[in-house]
Amino acid sequence: MGLYRRRYRGGKELKNAPLPVIAITTTAGTGSEVDQWGVISNDETHEKIGFGGDDRLFPVLAIVDPELMKTVPPAFTAYQGFDALLQAVECYVSSFASLMSDMYALTAIEHIGEYLARAVKYGNDLEAREHVAFANTLSGVAMTVSVTTSEHSLEHAMSAYHQDLPHGAGLIMLCSAYFSHFIEKHACDERYIRMARALGMKDAGDPMDFITMLEKLKADCGAADLKMSDYGITPEEFPAIAGNARKTMGGLFSSDRTPLTDEDCVAILRKAYR
Repeated sequence: MGLYRRRYRGGKELKNAPLPVIAITTTAGTGSEVDQWGVISNDETHEKIGFGGDDRLFPVLAIVDPELMKTVPPAFTAYQGFDALLQAVECYVSSFASLMSDMYALTAIEHIGEYLARAVKYGNDLEAREHVAFANTLSGVAMTVSVTTSEHSLEHAMSAYHQDLPHGAGLIMLCSAYFSHFIEKHACDERYIRMARALGMKDAGDPMDFITMLEKLKADCGAADLKMSDYGITPEEFPAIAGNARKTMGGLFSSDRTPLTDEDCVAILRKAYR
C-alpha cells in the first residue's frame, strides 16, 4: 500500500490536517475532484511532481456539472479528454490493475471513445459534455484503486522543461509510441484488444488495433498533427527528459508491465518526435 500513499520520491508527510475541499470542476481532464492527488511545478529546477496519497486530501464533496464546461475551447477539450482517457488506459494496463479499477477504467474509455469527438466539435452539446465529464470522474476514481504508468512520468518531464506544453497535448504526442513499445513486448495483449473494442472497434483482435483507434480518435478530435517541435522540444533533450522522469516520478515505473529503461524512454521519445 505504500505506493498508493506515496507514488513519488521525496516530499514530506502532512503534519496538519488540511481544510475541507469542495471541488467544482470546470474541465473534464484530471479527475482531481474525486482523488487525493495533485501536481506541483518548479520551473527553476525543471520539476513537475505529483504528490498526495494522504486520504485527508480527498475533496469532501465533488460537483460535476457539464454546463460549466461548455466554454472550454475545442483544443483544450481534446487535450483534457485525452488526459482522462490515458489515465484510464494506464490504470487498465498497470501492474496494479484489479477487478475494481478495470470496471472504472473500461467504462471511462468507452464513454470517451464515443463522445469526446462530439464534445470537441460541438461544445454546447450537453449530452457529449456529460458523458466526457462522467468518464473523467471515473478516471479519477480509477487512479485511487490502481496506479498510472510511466507515460505520465515522461510527459511531466516534457512539460517540466517546456511549461507552455499542456499536459494532455504532451500525452497525445507520446501515447502511440509509448503503448506500441509495450504491445511489441506482448505485455498484456488481451487488455489492448479489449481497449480497442471499448474505443469502438468491436471486431478488434490484434493489440495494435488499440493504436489504430487511438490515432483515429486523435484525428477525429483535430489533435493528430501535434508536434513536440512546436513547443521547442529537441531530440538533444531526450536523455535529460528520461532522467528527469525517473528522478522526479520514478514510482510510476513500477506500474509498467515490463521494465522500462532510460534507453527505452529515449527510444519512445524519438519515435514520437515530430
